[in-house]
Amino acid sequence: MNPLLDRLHPYPFERWRELTQGVVPNPALAAISLGIGEPRHATPALIEEAIVRGLAGLSKYPATLGEPALREAIAGWVQRRYGVALDAATQVLPVTGSREALFAFAQTVIDATQPGATVVCPNPFYQIYEGAALLAGAQTAFVPGDPARNFAAVWDAVDEATWARTQLLYVCSPGNPTGAVMPLAEWQRLFELSDRHGFVIASDECYSEIYFGDEAPLGSLQAAKALGRHDFRRLVAFTSLSKRSNVPGLRSGFVAGDATVLRRFLLYRTYHGSAMSPLVQAASVAAWNDEAHVVANRALYRAKFAAVTPVLAEVLDVKLPDAAFYLWAGVPSRGAGPGDDIAYARGLLAQYNVHVLPGSLLARAVNGVNPGRGRVRLALVAGEAECLDAARRIAAFTRTYRDTEP
Repeated sequence: MNPLLDRLHPYPFERWRELTQGVVPNPALAAISLGIGEPRHATPALIEEAIVRGLAGLSKYPATLGEPALREAIAGWVQRRYGVALDAATQVLPVTGSREALFAFAQTVIDATQPGATVVCPNPFYQIYEGAALLAGAQTAFVPGDPARNFAAVWDAVDEATWARTQLLYVCSPGNPTGAVMPLAEWQRLFELSDRHGFVIASDECYSEIYFGDEAPLGSLQAAKALGRHDFRRLVAFTSLSKRSNVPGLRSGFVAGDATVLRRFLLYRTYHGSAMSPLVQAASVAAWNDEAHVVANRALYRAKFAAVTPVLAEVLDVKLPDAAFYLWAGVPSRGAGPGDDIAYARGLLAQYNVHVLPGSLLARAVNGVNPGRGRVRLALVAGEAECLDAARRIAAFTRTYRDTEP
């Protein structure tokens, strides 16, 4: 077996299942899960109808590059959303969900024969980044988040020697789990570092369409254009329909950016066997070409967060994020230092039958400090009434928890 598999850490949800063995949830209350970031709003009818119309496509093998109609629909959406013109033939590649593509991308980019090959990623982070780096034979460098800036990555904390060994940088904006959005100045800093050291930037933007202000989050391609980088050199953006269109089971997304990098990624994917089903392509065309369902979906999240956040803010260190569908909440401390997020989440499950994900499972300890410790991630993916019920339970639990001896 590949010995690199032994370097992988248990996935957060697997680790959480282990940590909750023996916990008996309160049977008097219906279970509510805020743990998994799985969209639970209704799938738009136009997508379901397109799947039915696309059934005839099952009689043929799909091309890895995807149908021209899909690539053109994606390029059209990028133009409307970001004001960025893409060559649909060379700068767009459909993928079977952003998770699969984010993982596979490292296998294309990383040259493990180079001493100290490094992948840089934020901390806390989406664990796929780390797993992709380890399976590619690279080492991982974690960038701490700044609590004063909603845990946005502090890129200047990475020394020049590490940047010099870096081959791939993962960024996530809007961020998971924090919801932080990277401003243009931050993108300029990363582009300068990429130019100096030659690493590729993989920008995970799957939460881009769920936001709470008047201005949509800045995208990486949009930032590159604003800074005069029209060839998108060493930059690839990853986007998915799962959150935007409530179709996590469709497994549909795309990558876009540097044509030279994408040509190599396409070569890898041709052997990888990751072509998108024709009926999924048909549904994806319908989804990318329609914005009305996205606006309606965003309105549901805005109403939900407006109802839930004030309830939780009375008892937890939490505020409305820039974007995404998570609340990154600080739990009460019952002693010195940050609170115990695992003990808090276990107690909440036992007493009020609400699942949340401990923040320490979404981060790595660096120099003995885990930046997720003392926080929990709440995925507000259920309906407003269920999320508000969960928030009231969390508030009731927290009031007794913080006044109880550990």
